[in-house]
Amino acid sequence: MLMMNDQEIYSDKLSSKVNALLIIDIQEKIIRPVFNRDSIIKNIKKLLNAYQILEENIFISEQNPLKLGVTMPELLPIAGFRKFEKMDFSLAKLEEFLKELKNKKINNLIVCGIETHICIQQTVLDCLQKGFKVILITDAMGSRNRIDHEIALQRMTQSGGILTTTESMIFELCETADRKEFKEIRNIIMS
Repeated sequence: MLMMNDQEIYSDKLSSKVNALLIIDIQEKIIRPVFNRDSIIKNIKKLLNAYQILEENIFISEQNPLKLGVTMPELLPIAGFRKFEKMDFSLAKLEEFLKELKNKKINNLIVCGIETHICIQQTVLDCLQKGFKVILITDAMGSRNRIDHEIALQRMTQSGGILTTTESMIFELCETADRKEFKEIRNIIMS
């Protein structure tokens, strides 16, 4: 937030080093029946690969991993991430998660995963209520039914969530074609 002549001016662009990527419940048993799952998996991979080059702070959640299995191996970061196992649908119910965000001074959450209308929606609504800026990567999340996905996106945006796409988010994180990593980022986008 910027101050100008005692007026607050909000920027919809992300500020650097206060971002976190949340990858919610990308477990085989959960994603198997999801509408458009192959496209979602491909977009999460792109986002994750670019994010590992451009940023830090990756958080992964797993819903009841003893019953539903662990995160799909191809969607795990190479290194440097935190994983949270949960039973509550909202990741924001975990004190350990909230403490980690506070300690790292994170206030922008970039969200992708499964399912939009359950764990994502509950996490997002709780995080918005706690004052976080939440960016929803609409083509990197989904539900079993298209209507559940669409209505959840509407509800989250009405509460303050910001919609974008995988490619748009990657370019926003990259900021410039002059960046040394840009060729690598372009290759990820084109894959």
